[in-house]
Amino acid sequence: MGRLSLRARATVLGTVVFAVLLTLGSVLLVSTLESRMTATSDQLSRSRVGDLLTLARRGALPATLRNVDENGVAQVVLADGTVVAASPNVMGAPAVAALHPGARAETSTFPAPDDTETETYRFWYASGPSPAGTVTVYAGNSLETVSEASRALRWALGVGVPVVVALLGVAIWLVLGRVIGRLDRIRAEVDRISEENLDARVAGDGVPDEVGRLAATMNAMLERLDTAARRQRDFVADVSHDLQSPLAAQRVALEVALTTPDTVDTVRLRDEVLGATADMERLVGDLLVIASMDASTGPAAVLMDLDSVVLEEAARARVGGAVEVDTSAVSAAPAYADPGDVRRIARNLLENALAHAGSRIELSVEVADVGSGPWAELLIADDGAGVAAEHRDRIFDRFYRADTARPRHGSGLGLSIARELAERNGGTLDLVVTQPGATFRLKLPGSPTAA
Repeated sequence: MGRLSLRARATVLGTVVFAVLLTLGSVLLVSTLESRMTATSDQLSRSRVGDLLTLARRGALPATLRNVDENGVAQVVLADGTVVAASPNVMGAPAVAALHPGARAETSTFPAPDDTETETYRFWYASGPSPAGTVTVYAGNSLETVSEASRALRWALGVGVPVVVALLGVAIWLVLGRVIGRLDRIRAEVDRISEENLDARVAGDGVPDEVGRLAATMNAMLERLDTAARRQRDFVADVSHDLQSPLAAQRVALEVALTTPDTVDTVRLRDEVLGATADMERLVGDLLVIASMDASTGPAAVLMDLDSVVLEEAARARVGGAVEVDTSAVSAAPAYADPGDVRRIARNLLENALAHAGSRIELSVEVADVGSGPWAELLIADDGAGVAAEHRDRIFDRFYRADTARPRHGSGLGLSIARELAERNGGTLDLVVTQPGATFRLKLPGSPTAA
């Protein structure tokens, strides 16, 4: 069966299971019919026994018992075996049995005459008084009726069940053909999609069933793959471009130095080479952070002081800078996060502010209490030109630079890394639209319950 197609295996399995269920149901039906017919016959025979004992006790017993149908037998027999009353089909026949039961009705199965034949009957019998002495009443019905009815039902089921099973097998084959045909179409369409045409999608048929949802899921997966492939291509292009500039600057500086070694300005050469090296080192460092974020499952969060980290980074930003960094609004604010991630976030935000500020940066740290618990909030505002409306939705994208006309500041990864680190720690990082300048707001959970 392993070589059969899915359609054939499902059809065979479904047909076999249904055939087994129908067979069990047929056996149960025949058994129930026989049981019900036997119970009905027993009830009728016991009722006749009681009626005949009552007539015998009153001395009103007729010689011919006419309240018996053609499938029944009834006799009233004295203790010496004399038949004092009988149904027409056993009139003149000897007693059907020589039993001496009590007043409580009992049952047995044994043969008895029926006109010119002998059949097997299920008798009920009991003894009771009469003017002529103790009599035993026998009343029974032929088991042939039950056998004929069950035999007719078995024959009908024996013909009908195979026909129904065959029709069901055909129906399963046709239905599965339609369903699997839709699956094959999806498979064929997905199989035609390669790296060159990841923008292609599976055409749905509008049916909102499992296959339709599978097509929608495949399209969602293709969308994610297409997005990932585009991001990878953009990533490679951006990294190549950002590495090309410092490498080219180093090459030019070294070639000039080699061309005129006697007139080399070593200080200038050192600054040019080391400056380009610092740019590449910064880019590689940002790429390593991104790789660690994409690969890790999450930081080890601890309770830390956000204000201490911000003050340390602010002090570092003041060294050799012409921009004033105001920390007068920094107050105590515990945060539940990874200290290394928080330090990286604060440093990236400060470097971005230093690159765009005119003359001043203001830092604010406080505790904001919301419904889920305390949150530590950091605001970094600069007095620069701000972020134009058309760039606000993309400034957190990797390698995105809002102002291409200005000299490059960094790799375009700082804000993206900061937001991803904030979200990895259960917080948020947003741009607050202000005039003039730009304000970034970082919120981190202040306790494990708020995260």
